[in-house]
Amino acid sequence: MTLRMALRSIGANKMRAMLTMLGIIIGVVALVVLVSLVNGATSSVTDAVSSLGVDMLTVTVSDDKGLPIDLETLTDWRKTEAAVGLTAPSTTASVTGKYGSDNDSFTVYGTNEFYDDIAGLKLCMGRFLNSADVSSHTRVCVLSYTAATEMIGYTDCVGEQISFDGTKYTVVGVLSDSESITTSMRSNGYTAYIPYPSLMRLSASVTEAVSSFVVSAPEGGSIDDTKNTLNQILLERFNEDDDAFTVSSMNIMQSAMSSITSVLSLLLGGIAGISLVVGGIGIMNIMLVTVTERTREIGIRKAIGATRRTILLQFLTEAVVLCMLGCAIGIFISWTILRIAAVIASGLSMSFTLNGTVVAVAVGFCILIGVVFGLYPANKAAKMKPIDALHYGG
Repeated sequence: MTLRMALRSIGANKMRAMLTMLGIIIGVVALVVLVSLVNGATSSVTDAVSSLGVDMLTVTVSDDKGLPIDLETLTDWRKTEAAVGLTAPSTTASVTGKYGSDNDSFTVYGTNEFYDDIAGLKLCMGRFLNSADVSSHTRVCVLSYTAATEMIGYTDCVGEQISFDGTKYTVVGVLSDSESITTSMRSNGYTAYIPYPSLMRLSASVTEAVSSFVVSAPEGGSIDDTKNTLNQILLERFNEDDDAFTVSSMNIMQSAMSSITSVLSLLLGGIAGISLVVGGIGIMNIMLVTVTERTREIGIRKAIGATRRTILLQFLTEAVVLCMLGCAIGIFISWTILRIAAVIASGLSMSFTLNGTVVAVAVGFCILIGVVFGLYPANKAAKMKPIDALHYGG
C-alpha cells in the first residue's frame, strides 16, 4: 500500500519527478559509464603487458666480476637447475635496416631458439630461430609485423633478404599482428630477431659475455621459485654483490597497472558519487515541498488513526522510489552509451561492457541517498500535530 501510494504521488507530478530524478540519472550515468570505460581501456593495456611474458624474468648484468655469462652458462643452468626453465639471451643493438631503396632504424635482438616460447611471441608466417641457426651463426632473421608490412610491403616475405648495417639476412619468419603492441612497448621503430652469434658479428658492442637474458619457469613451476633460484646463483657467482645484477619480472608491471586502474576507478567513482549526492539534495528539496503541499492530507490521515511510523514510512518510501527510478533510467542510458562505445571501439581491440559490480554499487548508493536525504522530510511530516496540519492554510 505504501509503495502504491508513493508511485501514485510521483505519477501525479510527472514533470517535477523527472526533473528531480535528473541529478540521480546524471550521477548514475557518470559512475557506471566512466568506471566501465576505464576498465575496458585498461584491460587492453593489461593484455599487452601480459603478452610481454608474465612468466618471464629479465636479468641484466652490470658487473660480471670477471666471470662473464655466455651461451654455455645459460644452457648449463637450463639443464642442471630444476627451478630454471628455458633461457635465452636478449641483447639488443640499433642498426640500419635496408630493403630495396628503403632504409630505417631497427632494434635487433640477439637471442636463441627459446626466446619466442619465453616471451610468448606468435608467428603469422614462417618459423622462429632454431638451434641450427644459433650453432651455425646463420644469417637469418624474424621480423615484427610492422617491419614486414611497412619495410618490405607484405607479410608473406619469407625468403626475402633484408640488410642490417650492410649485412644481408634472410627472413625466415614474421610475427603476428597481435605482437605489434608488444614489440612497440619493447623498443622504438622496427624490430628483428637474429641468432646471438650473428649479432656478435654484426655489432662490435656485443661480445660473448651475455649482459641481458630472459628466463622462464619450468612447466608446472613457480616464477617466484625461479626468481629466488636465479638470485642465489648470481649472488654466489658475483661474490654476494646484489648491485652487480637485477632480476625483474613482468608481474611487477602488471601489479602496477592493477593499482593504477583501481585508483583511477575510485577517483572517477568519487567524482560521480558527488553528482549523486547533489541529486540527493535535489530529492530532499522536492520532498520538503511535497510535505508542505500535503500538510492537510497528513493532518487528515493522523486524525483517522495513522501513526507517526506510517507517515514516516510513506514519505521515506517515496524518496527511495524516486532515487531508484532515476537509478534504473541511468543504468539503461549507461548500457546504451556503452553499447555505442563498444561498436565505435570494435577496431581498437577494446571491449566496453556494463560492469555488474559498478551497477550494484550504484543501486546501493542510490538506496542510501534515498534514505539519508528522504529521512529529514519524512520525519518532519511524521512529527506534525494533527490539529496544526488540519488548520494549515498553505
